Amino acid sequence: MLDRPARMTGREQMCEHALVDRDLNRMLFDYERTVRSRFTRIVEVLKRISTYQHDENFIGRARQLAREQLGFDLPTQVLEDAWVSGLDLSTLHSRCIFSSLKLSVDNAQTEQIGWRQRLPLDENFLRSCGYHTVDISPCSDGRLQGVGAYVLRFLPGPNVRVKGYAGALFNVEANVSDWAEREIKRLSGAMVDGDRLNFLKIAVYHFSSSSPDNHGCAAHGSNDRQATEAALQRLCELRSAIDRTFGTGAVPDVLLIGVDTDLDALRIHLPDGFGEPSAHRYFETAQIYRDTLGLSPEAARVHIAETVAVAEGMDDGSQRTDRMHEGMRRLVLALAEANLSQIEYVIKHHTGRYKTIGHDEEYIIAGEKLRPLQLRNLFYLAHLNTMEEGAPDMDVGIDIFTKLNAAHGLPVPVLVHFEYDARVPKSRERAIARGRRVRDAIKARYSDLAARGLLNCAIAVSERGGDERCTFVADNAVDDH
Repeated sequence: MLDRPARMTGREQMCEHALVDRDLNRMLFDYERTVRSRFTRIVEVLKRISTYQHDENFIGRARQLAREQLGFDLPTQVLEDAWVSGLDLSTLHSRCIFSSLKLSVDNAQTEQIGWRQRLPLDENFLRSCGYHTVDISPCSDGRLQGVGAYVLRFLPGPNVRVKGYAGALFNVEANVSDWAEREIKRLSGAMVDGDRLNFLKIAVYHFSSSSPDNHGCAAHGSNDRQATEAALQRLCELRSAIDRTFGTGAVPDVLLIGVDTDLDALRIHLPDGFGEPSAHRYFETAQIYRDTLGLSPEAARVHIAETVAVAEGMDDGSQRTDRMHEGMRRLVLALAEANLSQIEYVIKHHTGRYKTIGHDEEYIIAGEKLRPLQLRNLFYLAHLNTMEEGAPDMDVGIDIFTKLNAAHGLPVPVLVHFEYDARVPKSRERAIARGRRVRDAIKARYSDLAARGLLNCAIAVSERGGDERCTFVADNAVDDH
């Protein structure tokens, strides 16, 4: 097995690292508390509402409490029907989850503005490294849903794409198409300085340093080596597919990163001069944090550069000695430095290790990610176009939520979400139709849960690159009929 970083010591938890952006950390933590509180209040509010259901003014009290504590109204019909067979708390729970999700999306622009302005790896920086697009495929595990803004400190935007797949096993054919789309824009002159810029694909696997056999990647049976090698293989398959289809020299750069989800520390695998990554050529930011704690910013950066240089020289059996190109080195150094802030974030705000090292998600998103949502363990993402191709990812998510929710009598909330392109005629209508097909396929595949009332689905669409975000379709679970 690969070496595992130890838990941060008491000294490390008390100290402050010279390269850490503490103002940014405070903004990110404020955002985390704001969003998380929307969901943590739901159960307590519903418990209080359930005690009112036989009161004469039940509906008024329930709606007032929901507005005051949750920020939205409850569906009138569910409240009015409570006198017949009791309050349908399962339905209310899912509707509260979806309404809290909608609030988080609607308020994202104002709630994220502070930390977005401070994130270090923005579009200008990426261009300085030679990249017009960074396409990230983390595992769909909820613990990696904050990987872009928090763990890696990338500024979310149209040039930074995040699409989760179980086990980080991204679809090679779909990624070739994504690369080709961006290549067309680059070659057409639509990108400034496009002739010198490249596409970067990052695969992100994960592991747990404190519970490696139980809280690693479920898609790989918590086997670190299997998770590493599988993600590496997908990256190599992508490069090979593009090379064979479009010719030598067309291949994008690739980068393999591991995340210790206990600490949000990185294991960065370095490519060689030919762009080939290795499972054995890497360094870990948790060790860098320890080694550079107490150093000046200048001395700490020298140590990071030396660590990267040593890792580049690791023997991976390939007998290649060429070092990675300067743009990749610049990016790797920046990733390492930025992640030190996230390590201290976990130290300061989560006592050195997340209290919940396993799954604690609130809902599943099936289809396409809701771009405004950036938070660890908020949701499980099953990136798919059809249920047939996305079945393995959905199966993992349903298994997780069977233990989180269904085992305790709570339904599994699934948001089926797709984006549309307003420039393409009837694109929105097709996105809605796809959402309905996927919703129906989910209910059919997990018919046992659906029959027992333990699966609630909603459908929503967003405009790609536009202002419409997470508009619910009228025939889903969150609508009040």
